[in-house]
Amino acid sequence: MPVTDFLERNVKLYGDETALVELNPEMKETRRMTWKEYDLIQPTTDEPYRREITWNVFNEKANRFANMLLSRGVKKGDKVAILMYNCLEWLPIYFGVLKTGALAVPFNFRYSAEEIQYCADLAEVQVLVFGPEFIGRIETVADKLSKGRLLIYVGDNCPTFAESYRELAADCSSAPPQVLITDDDDGAIYFSSGTTGFPKAILHKHRSLTQAAEMEQKHHRIEHDDVFLCIPPLYHTGAKFHWMGSLIAGSKAVLLKGTAPEIILKAASDEQCTVVWLLVPWAQDILDALDRGEIQLSDYKLDQWRLMHIGAQPVPPSLIRRWREYFPHHQYDTNYGLSESTGPGCVHLGIDNIQKVGAIGVPGYRWEVKVVDEHGTEVPQGEVGELCVKGPGVMTCYYNNPEATAEVLKDGWLYTGDMAMQDADGFYFLVDRKKDVVVSGGENIYPVQIEDFLRANDKIKDVAVIGLPDKRLGEICGAVIEVKEGMHCTEEEIQAFCMDLPRYKRPRKIIFAEIPRNATGKIEKPALRKRYGADHLVAQQNRS
Repeated sequence: MPVTDFLERNVKLYGDETALVELNPEMKETRRMTWKEYDLIQPTTDEPYRREITWNVFNEKANRFANMLLSRGVKKGDKVAILMYNCLEWLPIYFGVLKTGALAVPFNFRYSAEEIQYCADLAEVQVLVFGPEFIGRIETVADKLSKGRLLIYVGDNCPTFAESYRELAADCSSAPPQVLITDDDDGAIYFSSGTTGFPKAILHKHRSLTQAAEMEQKHHRIEHDDVFLCIPPLYHTGAKFHWMGSLIAGSKAVLLKGTAPEIILKAASDEQCTVVWLLVPWAQDILDALDRGEIQLSDYKLDQWRLMHIGAQPVPPSLIRRWREYFPHHQYDTNYGLSESTGPGCVHLGIDNIQKVGAIGVPGYRWEVKVVDEHGTEVPQGEVGELCVKGPGVMTCYYNNPEATAEVLKDGWLYTGDMAMQDADGFYFLVDRKKDVVVSGGENIYPVQIEDFLRANDKIKDVAVIGLPDKRLGEICGAVIEVKEGMHCTEEEIQAFCMDLPRYKRPRKIIFAEIPRNATGKIEKPALRKRYGADHLVAQQNRS
């Protein structure tokens, strides 16, 4: 059944219980609000530090927004874009869109004005809902965006080129809209992260959304008394569908603004969070702060925290081994996925398989997995090939892009572009992105393997291995290394550390620099290749 039905169910079962909490550590005031007070909130810099809403209020807000959209001519199959930072309004707006039968189209909050315009055109968006942080970007393309589109502003002091969310929804009915939605209806359009090219629009049916929600609840055994701490941006499939495990269970979730170690631990302590999803950089920062003695676990109440899981990128085994030293009783899971598979979980380690740290895991709930060669033939266990997945969460298509769709969807299988291998126990290991494989002197070199090795160095905070052009070998491995705060490291130290690697895998170039990551924690390797590719090497040679 559509995920909107779970919201209606939660109202009946848990209506007066807390559904969502928003924490903003930069603010000081703490209060609980009734739905009437919530309507009068002025989301400015005076916004309270802590806000919360019940399932009743969540559903009422969603219904009002849905009825407002319907009154403005939005109909089943239309597209409504959401460009907002995480806040209490985000999910009610998202569900309000779904309740109309329109498609929810979340936008990456890092998009430039031109990318906003591009994605709105590509997805054929009729309505754009945006927050105060994006006024400047929207204003520069407002003339183009507003042609045939409704622009809705969520915040105080509505700009002249938009209409106010608060005023539009204030007098609308809070009764459920009478729109029939089925699993076969189109439900949402998401955008690829852009780490391998310009974003593509990914179309999913409602069954994909329900599959992701039910899978998350089952994989992580989310119960009604669990509390989920959500930090990553809700526009991303990972954050949203991990949260939907809480939707299925009718349990509380906390939206946290801030990623500093003390902020995360304090939120987990104050809100008694049991499940926390972290990105690799945040987990690394927590461990580094603990190592330096900047934070003490004894200052927080964390006994209830049962599960730490990580996704959105390859997870270094060394990080998990360090994590277990500080949190020996934690359950751990890693989730593999992509927006084309409705986010993480089509492959997952499983909380009972801690002994297999380093693997991405086994097929997720209702998923099939295989590894194939360049001809689409399955390879034997232990051999590297392209990872393919099949299940009810596979995208319908790349919207308005049949050529790109045909490249990755074949006989119901989604070709992920990731290189993987399966061990004798049936666990899959991610080797690298197909496009990131370095071919040096005829040898295939998988950067993730070298990155995992280098992260075991106590001085290295982050690392990215990329292919750099070489006249003789075609490509060589270059390691871009970010050193931990307060530490000094030399190229000679790194080369000595790498002596345990096979000779052909040792990085030929060492570059000390900050590692760029996108909002979901993925390394932006195209940016690094552009920055340190052929032009960089020529400049280095000219200086020497």
